[in-house]
Amino acid sequence: MDLVQELAGLGFTEYEARIYLALLQESPASGYQLSKRSGVPRSMAYETLGRLDARGVVLQSNDGSTTRYRPLPPEALLERERSQHNQRIETLSRGLGRLYQAAEGDQLWSIAGREAVLAYARGQLESARNELMLVLNDDALVELSPAIEAACENDVRVRALLTGEKMLNCGEAAHHPPLESELQELNDSLVVVVDGREVLIAGGGPQFAATITNNRDLVLIARQFVWMELFAQRVYSSLDEEALQALVADRSQGRVNARKN
Repeated sequence: MDLVQELAGLGFTEYEARIYLALLQESPASGYQLSKRSGVPRSMAYETLGRLDARGVVLQSNDGSTTRYRPLPPEALLERERSQHNQRIETLSRGLGRLYQAAEGDQLWSIAGREAVLAYARGQLESARNELMLVLNDDALVELSPAIEAACENDVRVRALLTGEKMLNCGEAAHHPPLESELQELNDSLVVVVDGREVLIAGGGPQFAATITNNRDLVLIARQFVWMELFAQRVYSSLDEEALQALVADRSQGRVNARKN
């Protein structure tokens, strides 16, 4: 782990990070000692320590001849950063939310990157008021379960078609047969239909990407797809063994013919 780079994510410059890491290993220490241990030039070490002191990242003591430093304990540093980060998120949430106008119309919008797609999907789940229709593989289920369960607690009706092996702990869910998922190329798919007004459809590949729209017809098609697949799973579960085997044989022949074509 490159701790200098990780500290840079908290706003530390390279010299500040190196001085702080040196202090964690040796304190109390003078600026001269820290310069030697960290590799920061002596002319820059004292300036860097001044900036760290102004930010409350180091503590200092002056005995009249030498100023010595010790670090703010990592737990205290990280707790302060966490608190400031959460406060910043809350402030931005209120401010940006007042400015944001949700897109309307029939356009198709695209978004690329797994984290970006999941973040958008998570926002959809959190915005749901009445109904969620979902297609989830195991990876998406793990990432989105907290938001889905929160929706269930808010009395949102959740229906989910699961293409992996994991279980959803709330709502109506059914596992899609693995061979059917492969045939329909659903294994890497993510579908989120929120309140019958917007749909996100994502697929795997070299770059995980999604299409988002509130086009009424496309939203309806996606919603009906999930509903019909769940209905089919309920029908299968009610069949006796003989009828089920006959149906499986018919569908297997259909897969063979599809591959031939």
